[in-house]
Parts: sequence; C-alpha cells; structure tokens
Amino acid sequence: MTRPSLEQAYAYCQQLTRSHYENFPVASFLLPKRLRRPISVIYAFARTADDFADEGNLSRAERLHRLEGFSKALGQIEEHHYQGKDPIFIALEDVISQHRLPVRLFHDLLTAFKQDVVKSRYADFSEVLDYCRYSADPVGRLLLHLTISPSERQLQQSDAVCTSLQLINFYQDIVQDYREQDRIYLPQDELSAAGFKEADLVANNSESIAVVIRSLYRRTAKLMQQGYLLGARLRGRMGWEVRAMTLGGITTLHQLLQQTDSNLLSRPRLSKTRMLMILARSASPQVYRRHCERLVSSMF
Repeated sequence: MTRPSLEQAYAYCQQLTRSHYENFPVASFLLPKRLRRPISVIYAFARTADDFADEGNLSRAERLHRLEGFSKALGQIEEHHYQGKDPIFIALEDVISQHRLPVRLFHDLLTAFKQDVVKSRYADFSEVLDYCRYSADPVGRLLLHLTISPSERQLQQSDAVCTSLQLINFYQDIVQDYREQDRIYLPQDELSAAGFKEADLVANNSESIAVVIRSLYRRTAKLMQQGYLLGARLRGRMGWEVRAMTLGGITTLHQLLQQTDSNLLSRPRLSKTRMLMILARSASPQVYRRHCERLVSSMF
C-alpha cells in the first residue's frame, strides 16, 4: 500500500465523517469552515477506535491489540516520527502539530475504548463519572483547544457539559446498550438497592428503577448547570455550535424527565421543529442562557 498524501489522508477522514450519523453531528454547518477538516480528523480517530471496541466479531484480545496499535501510533506522533500509512494518523499528526493539541487527550479517549472492551458494569456513580472523564471530556477540551486558549474555568465547564451529554446518551440507550453490548452504564449499587433485576431491561420494565433513573436525571441537570454558561461566553460560529449541542442535550434531558415511570426506558427524539427551535434559540447567547436557565430549573 502506497502511503497516502496529506490531502488524501484528510479526504479519507472527511469521507468517514460524512458516512456516519450521531445524535450530535460533527463538522456541522455551524462550525467555522477552517475547523471542519481538523474536527473530521478527530472524529475519524474516535469513530474508528470506538468501532474496534464495539463492532464486528473480534475477540477481546484482538480488540485490545488494535487499540494498542492506535496508542503506539500516538506515541510516534508525540516523538515526531510517525512513518505509517494509516490516513487517520497522517492527518492527525498534522492537526496536532498545527493546533498544538495535547496528545494526552487522544490517549484518554483510547483509555475509554479499552475500558469498553473489558468492563460492562459500574459499581457506583463515581465510576460512571470516571468513565465519562475519558470518553467524553477529551472531546470538549479538544474543541476548545482548536478554537481558543482555554482557561481552567472554561475547561471545567466543558467537562461538565460533555459529561452531561454522555450521561444523557446513556439514559437514552439503556436498553440498546444492554441488548447489543451487554453494558449497563448505571450505578450498580443504586440499582441493587432499588431491587433491580437485569430481566427488567429485557422486559422494558422501568418502574422498578424509576426512582434511581429520576435521581440520575436530576444529578445530570445539576452537572449541566455547572457548565452551560460556557456556550454563552463563546463567540462566533463555534459558540453557536456549542450552544446548540448544549441546549439540545438539556432539551432531551427535560423530555426524559417528562416520561412516565413505566416509559422511562423509551428513547425520546427531538422533532425537526424542535431542533430548528434549538438552533434559533442558540443563535443568541442571551436567549440561549434564558432557555437553559428555565429548562434546568424546572428539573428540580
């Protein structure tokens, strides 16, 4: 295989990004044009590593081996001598160099993906939060480093928002994660105290753990409360993007809380009309802040 040129490597990452869909889309039209390519590269790295952890019929050993290969490639980038042919790392080396991104954040993402291979239950809420520290927080920090020289306060706010968004995604996918990956990203100690049985997930029975789930929703709202002002203080198209993602997450959490105890395991979806409203309200930092305050305060 011939080593791809830098332009070919970027094109590969952009095509991979376009071929996937997520609840919170990457490289959207809101982003400054200059950031779409680097964000596509970051996404390609994370998406491919995540697939190593989740997709196909690979053995646990093979999944870990492939993820370790990514770790080694990152190490070569740190030492400025990546000579491989993987287009993701050819492009990533350029992105890291141009934007002076902390390589540690990419290692953190790999830590989360490796954990997905070997761990499927979480003893308590602190373990769930620790997982989010590696799976979600690095993404927000990378976006900030691409845009500004973030303060420690901004990084902490970003962590609060990204962890909240990750938790909201878990709450939407409780049944799917269990059925497809045999994973439960909910605190086992609280589930056990509520008399939860895993058969309840098979039967879509949420009433036995409604108290736990609603408590988690409110804790997540408190966490989001610590971070949503970040979007109000970021300017330009990146600020609009951050506000839209944050308000979208808060709106989804609000919808989750509105469900009945017997319906907590279903997945609410934002309608196109609601998504357009979120985009419109996110255009103004003042309007965004007002709607965030109203929605979050209604959850307590």
